[in-house]
Amino acid sequence: MTPNVGTTDRLVRLIIGAALVGATLLGAIGPWGWIGLVPLATGALGRCPAYRLFGLSTCGSK
Repeated sequence: MTPNVGTTDRLVRLIIGAALVGATLLGAIGPWGWIGLVPLATGALGRCPAYRLFGLSTCGSK
């Protein structure tokens, strides 16, 4: 599977995911914050299943 998440997109996903998980661990938000694992995983792997489903990509031109 080819990467479809660009550098800036990956960075934003990692920051948002870490913030959500961190806020959950600190008790600032409820358990719904664990949804932050999804952007963390997609940012770390560089692949987003939803992007693939809709034929999107934020990677630069090949």
